[in-house]
Amino acid sequence: MDRVKEILTHQYSYPHEHSRHAMLAVLAGCLFFISTDNFHTLIHRFDNNIKWWSIYAFLLGFFYFFSSPFLVRTIEPSYSNFNRWYVLWLLVAAVYHLPSFQSMGVDIRMNLSLFLTLFMASVLILVLFHISYLGLWYLGLVARLAGNRPEILTILQNSTVLSIACCVFYSHCGNRGPKGKPLGRQLSSTVLFENLLHSNLTKWINNWPPMHEVKEQVCHNWLGPVGSAADYPVFSKWVVYGEMVCHDACVKTSENISPIFSLWATFIGLYIANYIVERSTGWALTHPQPSGARRRKIVTAPEFLDMVPWYSGTSADLFKTAFDLVISVTLFLGRFDLRTMQAAISKAQQTEKDGFLYTHFHKKEEMWFDFMADTGDGGNSTYTVARLLAQPFLKVNVGGRETVLQRSSLLLLGGDLAYPNPSPTSYEQRLFRPFEYAMQPPKFYRPEHIAATKPELPDNVEKLQAYVGPQCFAIPGNHGCSSYTCIFVSDWFDGLETFMRYICHKSWLGGWLLPQEKSYFALQLPHGWWVFGLDQALHGDIDLFQFKYFSEIAKEQVGSKDSVIIITHEPTWLLDWYWEGSTGNNVSHLIKDHLKGRCRLRLSGDLHFYMRHTAGPAAENPASVQHLIVNGCGGAFLHPTHVFTKFSQFEGTTYQNKASYPLPVDSRKIALGNILKFRKKNWRFDIIGGVLYFVLVFSMFPQCDLDKFFQKNTFFGHTRQFFNTVGQVIYFLLEDSYVSLGGLFGMLILAVLFVPGKVSRKKKFLIGFLHCCVHLIVAIGLLLLLELGIETCVRHGLLGNAGYHTLYEWYRSVENEHFPDPTGLRARMERWTLGLYPACLKYLMSAFDVPEVMAVTRSNICRTGLDSMSRGFKLIYYSSVFLYFWVFSTPVVSFIFGSYLYTCINWLNLHFDEAFSSLRIANYKSFLRCHVTKTGDLEVYTLAVDKVPKEWMLDPLWDEEQSVSPSYSRKYPSQWIPLPPYRDANCNVRVIDHFVVSK
Repeated sequence: MDRVKEILTHQYSYPHEHSRHAMLAVLAGCLFFISTDNFHTLIHRFDNNIKWWSIYAFLLGFFYFFSSPFLVRTIEPSYSNFNRWYVLWLLVAAVYHLPSFQSMGVDIRMNLSLFLTLFMASVLILVLFHISYLGLWYLGLVARLAGNRPEILTILQNSTVLSIACCVFYSHCGNRGPKGKPLGRQLSSTVLFENLLHSNLTKWINNWPPMHEVKEQVCHNWLGPVGSAADYPVFSKWVVYGEMVCHDACVKTSENISPIFSLWATFIGLYIANYIVERSTGWALTHPQPSGARRRKIVTAPEFLDMVPWYSGTSADLFKTAFDLVISVTLFLGRFDLRTMQAAISKAQQTEKDGFLYTHFHKKEEMWFDFMADTGDGGNSTYTVARLLAQPFLKVNVGGRETVLQRSSLLLLGGDLAYPNPSPTSYEQRLFRPFEYAMQPPKFYRPEHIAATKPELPDNVEKLQAYVGPQCFAIPGNHGCSSYTCIFVSDWFDGLETFMRYICHKSWLGGWLLPQEKSYFALQLPHGWWVFGLDQALHGDIDLFQFKYFSEIAKEQVGSKDSVIIITHEPTWLLDWYWEGSTGNNVSHLIKDHLKGRCRLRLSGDLHFYMRHTAGPAAENPASVQHLIVNGCGGAFLHPTHVFTKFSQFEGTTYQNKASYPLPVDSRKIALGNILKFRKKNWRFDIIGGVLYFVLVFSMFPQCDLDKFFQKNTFFGHTRQFFNTVGQVIYFLLEDSYVSLGGLFGMLILAVLFVPGKVSRKKKFLIGFLHCCVHLIVAIGLLLLLELGIETCVRHGLLGNAGYHTLYEWYRSVENEHFPDPTGLRARMERWTLGLYPACLKYLMSAFDVPEVMAVTRSNICRTGLDSMSRGFKLIYYSSVFLYFWVFSTPVVSFIFGSYLYTCINWLNLHFDEAFSSLRIANYKSFLRCHVTKTGDLEVYTLAVDKVPKEWMLDPLWDEEQSVSPSYSRKYPSQWIPLPPYRDANCNVRVIDHFVVSK
């Protein structure tokens, strides 16, 4: 019963923050009232002047593209909410200055000033209420649940919503009290709907009263104040009054309570009452918080992390990765090598078991084993693959017939186990968590303990040979910096510390046993098959001790007719061809001169796709390796296959491409996402792009000499003048600016260094220079568009003509007319707050009216010069400019950078890593399932999932099957299954490649 109560408990402690539902209600109210007006007149009376149309298109277009990633899918709730309010603030502040609203008979100055007044009052009242309530809780006068403080963001959001609701009411109903005489028909809800109960729908619709009568009834009867000030003599001095309703001159003051004040007070009262009730009475008593032994977390959805945001300007993990890269290259490359220490320790121990060789599989009659690499990125993709690995069997179609593939007894991981760096957090959340969801570790396993002696077997198992559950071996990833490439992910960044702690010093990866003790290993499989797992570290090659160990194994234990599978992290055959270099010489020496044709397969990851090359017919130089296989689709983002389609030669042998996944034609289409989806996938890139663009144009603000634009009367004249001004601004940047010139040189250096070293230095500089020039020209274009918009409004008297406090001064001039104060309430508030009440409201309105502040300061700078301005006014000006320039620049810089990546990857075959890591594609996942048959042949199946699920549900069959038996013996070992529309729990897994390697 306790568990049922905990499951039914709301996800949040107190679900009183209903601002989203309130916003929907406000929106519905707006649509209701707007539908009652003659909306078509707004369209017909719209200005026909092209410059205002252009300004509207410019504003609405850029604000839409800025906010588009946050409109449909909530990327991150706090950041999405911030951007929505940020966009709404700046858009309203800009639009209300434009003349078309006034020509349509709409003046939103009153609504803005009223909104800011109500917002400030709401925040003040709610903050004082919460402080008082916390004080009562501290004194022990209210329930313990009052001690849970609401977030300040919740208070601000609720204040905003109720202020908007009051403004909507004012826009359509005004601030007048009930009229002296009642309406012709009193329209209560009973009158409105009684005909519906006693007649048909058509008659009810025909008898529906005119819409203006309904509107009057809603405004003055349903939502209007109850009674007048005379009915509440005690509170008559503490309320705001409504406007007089007179046809002639009004002499008397109004006795009607302001309906706006009444509505606002009602909302505040409801919030306070709801808050108190939830924490003091029924709700608090029926929703007890679990404590002690009863406090446990009920998981209703998997806690998966999203794909790593490689272009994030705010990710601490990526900064740590960059720092680890510098340290690892400086410290571990050629100075300290843990592989040497492993060999030395093994030699010093002089035990029968060296920790490198495992022979407990070789007596089996047949055997299944899996290979996957580059896992531990997004939780959905990693779990999808891990879940398939954990199933007792998979039914797939092979050559038109259904084939059952048994679960493998061995899992081989090909490096790069967790992204973006080998930290404990990355390993636990991105690698171990999905695998534990796929198949649970045994009950006796304690993840916080290290394995002093391996393997740690169950109590009823004495030797490793007797263990029947699945096992796992892994090699570390070796991404690093070489002479021609530098990539960020590596298990070696911390000197292999995390890999050793979580792989070699722990016993279980989910339900897979980890017998491995060193970073490299040799496995003897049935029927003369061997697996050599090599550790290439940051050098991209094996060290002397590793070479010596494997060469001795090949000489003394590998038979002349045995077959060897070499596992390395990097596919040197593809990367050496692409970068036109040569790496892994010791590995090649081991294969060619010591294995001497016994290496049948080379498996690797690193590149996140599947590709198999098979040696052609034997010629003068027989192939040292028969099959070259890349399969890095274990969970990381996708890499392009079309970049490597021309590979055909490796170590003097011709190879044929037998399979690619995804197909090269699909790979090219996927690259198009850089143009269309770069910002949506990499919204954190706004930090980098927005700041960089602002630095590029910082020295060119403001542009005071724009008279020539207004002397042209044709579109082509304006266009010609625009490009002429762009050239003049660039000349000024090179001649007189300092900050922008420094930003330009910094950007040029970064753009050139960003180009891969595959091309020559001249081409590298040319590509980087063109890339930088496009950004510079577009940034200056945005600068001019912003300056032209401000200058146009200034010349038409819409901005910059009445000082910084235009909105406040206008509001004070009409405040007494629309919100009479016969009792002097505002004067008393000003006296009691020592002048803070009008001062706070004044500066709040100025802070809201960013275009006015920007225009006034710009006019002063153009009139007296920038040097005459104080530092504070300079800060105010550049801050106001930055707020709008940020909105204009961030969508554009992402579009240009995404277009650059698309052009490079599809036309120049450059940036295969950068152009696809930006897309963060979780789909197209695959792994190898290999079968050593009873006859000694190796049958290889490549299993793939085209589309990875994003939503999961608890598998009821898994929940019913919970028992003390090991998870690998269960029929349903995995905790989560995909939600519909996936009809197949195995995500429509299919075979994309199948071949046999004869003994």
